[in-house]
Amino acid sequence: MADTLRKLSKAQARRIAMAAQGFHDPPPKGNVGARHFKRVMDRVGLLQIDSVNVLERSHYLPVFARLGPYDKAALDKYAFGRKPNLFEYWGHVASMMPVEVFPLMRHRMDDPKHRKQKLAATQPKYIQGVLDQVRERGAFSIAEMEDPGDRGGAWWGGGKGKIALEWLFRTGKLTTKQRGTGFARVYDLTERVIPQEHLAVAPPSDEDAQKQLLLLSARHHGIGTASDLADYYRLKIPGSRPLLAQLVDEGALESVEVEGWKGPVYLHPEAKLPRSIHARALLSPFDPIVWHRDRAERLFDFIYRIEIYVPQPKRVYGYYVLPFLLGDTLVGRVDLKADRQTGRLLAQASHFEEGQDPHRVATEMAAELRLMADWLGMNGVVVKAKGNLAPALKAAVD
Repeated sequence: MADTLRKLSKAQARRIAMAAQGFHDPPPKGNVGARHFKRVMDRVGLLQIDSVNVLERSHYLPVFARLGPYDKAALDKYAFGRKPNLFEYWGHVASMMPVEVFPLMRHRMDDPKHRKQKLAATQPKYIQGVLDQVRERGAFSIAEMEDPGDRGGAWWGGGKGKIALEWLFRTGKLTTKQRGTGFARVYDLTERVIPQEHLAVAPPSDEDAQKQLLLLSARHHGIGTASDLADYYRLKIPGSRPLLAQLVDEGALESVEVEGWKGPVYLHPEAKLPRSIHARALLSPFDPIVWHRDRAERLFDFIYRIEIYVPQPKRVYGYYVLPFLLGDTLVGRVDLKADRQTGRLLAQASHFEEGQDPHRVATEMAAELRLMADWLGMNGVVVKAKGNLAPALKAAVD
């Protein structure tokens, strides 16, 4: 059967993946608003949430990479407005997802393993009391709890109040109404947040939910291995393989070969193959196009590791490093920090990839850095001397 599979080059697979992720879409005309945010969410499916704020909250950055400058408050309103379009849950780790996906997360909320959580098993009355607080008082954060418990644990907010709220969140009884001061999650009853038309949908079986999530993964990736597709919504690979085979048998996915990739490889039937990609973007470490490091290496020949947790002397490229996309190629990377005291965007280290023209990379990166600095409300860009691109980038910025 392998001889009958359609064969694609690595370049074709890369263009399919980039188009699926929205990098072939036309730039917005006029003010960026709800229809543009919806288009991005249709492409990426979810925005990963991360606590690191050295540059900007991670969920804002993939939207900027695809739309350019936009009003972050408008995205907040789109996500958590009177009729929210997004909800938070554990998709690809902590994520913001379209409310239409809510029924597909119910199997995770109903997972029997939640009953084994120590506080839930030993202090059910306390947890019920927390739920009653939310029901009676309305939405609140951990800091506004009546009895949050001791916060002297391994991390701030590690007391029983936080544990209870997080358990109620994981089990679907509470969800995020909005993000408050310091990006703290503000919890409310799920039935008061999720629109009724999605809340009322009967949840599919565990197997059907996982199949639908794999199909969504294929839509968002365009093309991918079992590992790629399972990783998108953090499904287990062994259990995903037979479900992917079913989707191929049902005609929902096509099995193909890609030059240099170990099979099987799955192609979504609606995936587009553009003749070329003309993108320019700084990519968050948590952008779906690069978050699966093995896939990024297969697509772009780009070795990328996040070094946030690496001791400073052992870092190769820096603390918060963004790959730089130009056309359909990752041509460089830059370690960025928004210095809010001086109002400057700091390029703490900058590098170009082997074989790339440093002057071309520097010129294009400088333009993107200026755009990002304006979007973040910074007064300019400062290029530090570290990295093989630094001299050319400093000259291009200055």
